[in-house]
Amino acid sequence: MPEEKLFLHRQEVSPFMTNCYLIGCTATREAALVDPGGDPELIEVMVREAGNPRIAMIINTHAHVDHVSAVHEMQQQYKAPFHLHPDDAFLLDHLETQAATFGMDGVTRPRVDADLTDGQQLALGELTLTIIHTPGHSPGGICVSVEDQIFCGDTLFAGSIGRTDLPGGSYEVLLSSIRGRLLNDFDDATTVHPGHGPSTTLGRERVSNPFLVG
Repeated sequence: MPEEKLFLHRQEVSPFMTNCYLIGCTATREAALVDPGGDPELIEVMVREAGNPRIAMIINTHAHVDHVSAVHEMQQQYKAPFHLHPDDAFLLDHLETQAATFGMDGVTRPRVDADLTDGQQLALGELTLTIIHTPGHSPGGICVSVEDQIFCGDTLFAGSIGRTDLPGGSYEVLLSSIRGRLLNDFDDATTVHPGHGPSTTLGRERVSNPFLVG
């Protein structure tokens, strides 16, 4: 069988049990961190155990505190640019308030180095990452598509969807994002890696997710 072009590692971080992903190109060993949401030391262990690929970028699916809390530390550690959709800049501007709401301290606001846009393609070695704007959980929520995988943050979960009661959230917009941008544009066999909990497939969610059935 041919060697997989994509390598993937997952580390659960923070009391919110956020999935931080390390994705990369097998051929060039260039990698990206997706949603480093806390516990920077655990993320560094994940990178070492993956053979210390070169971290070329940090991408966040959105800017809620449980997904960005370790971004600053990762910027310092790996000298990698941080990518975020500009519609979530207001959440980052109020990161300290977000942290205080959940009794967190010591969270440093990261610097955004590059804005993400819908349809944007980012080269990662021999891989191409495609950005899909999927607002609803937050205004600047995005998914990252690469090969037959989608990293979807808190847009879609196995058996559920992201909450919409936080600032900028919208239930109607989120359902439109899921149906119009994910279910409509990608094959049912596409693997979905959410921001919390286990991975799933679009086909499984299409027929069994109570928010999408009917």
